[in-house]
Amino acid sequence: MTWLLRTAVTTAVLILVWNLVVLLSAAPPYILPGPARVAAAWWQHAGLILSQAGVTLLEILLGLLIGTCLGCLAALIVGSSRLLGRWLMPMLVVSQAVPVFAIAPLLVLWLGYGIASKVAMATLIIFFPVSAAFLDGLRRTEPGWLDLARTMTAGRPHPQLAELRHVRIPAALPALASGLRIAAATAPIGAVVGEWVGSSAGLGYLMLHANARLQTDLMFAALLTLAVMAVTLYFGVDRGLRALLPWQSETLPGERRK
Repeated sequence: MTWLLRTAVTTAVLILVWNLVVLLSAAPPYILPGPARVAAAWWQHAGLILSQAGVTLLEILLGLLIGTCLGCLAALIVGSSRLLGRWLMPMLVVSQAVPVFAIAPLLVLWLGYGIASKVAMATLIIFFPVSAAFLDGLRRTEPGWLDLARTMTAGRPHPQLAELRHVRIPAALPALASGLRIAAATAPIGAVVGEWVGSSAGLGYLMLHANARLQTDLMFAALLTLAVMAVTLYFGVDRGLRALLPWQSETLPGERRK
């Protein structure tokens, strides 16, 4: 069964369950609209939804790019020196320990209602999974490979840089790929939370105002658009990483790829 067929079957089952819940609960449309009503609202407001989705997508992609770069840089710095690691590792943990909702109002206050505060939110959420995964990969490099690299680079200029470039970073790429997959799945959270706190555009802004006007069908339409966008982003990143890292094992021992 191909991924396209599996996706179609899963979507059909979810829509069926959704419709059954609406029928059995007899909830009014402003509480829980049915799939047909949400589809009609999406079609009616397609232009508005897609324009707001473009704003949110830009925030997500910029946050993913900046968060990945900063996370990789932090992992390289922490992994290159034990002394720096002792000082910087608590800061990495703090960046994830503080709740996102607590930081969002401050970022909006400092960076304004524009795109900058939303990108900053997405960057903060993405930063820790990327840095933690990449750092773990750097630290778990096969000791035999490191011994061989030290033997081959002995007497050459900057042996540690050569070891990092040719051994530790390539060995840590599968771990970094896992962090990037998590980052792709969580990136929309930062952007949407920032839009809820304060914004003038985006799917979060649209959902907030639709909810205030009891336009629940429009809110569901925007939410489903965000879900489709997030799933597409995740699988796009996953496919790209598989193409870039063909040596990464995708199955457990004894399993056959299906």
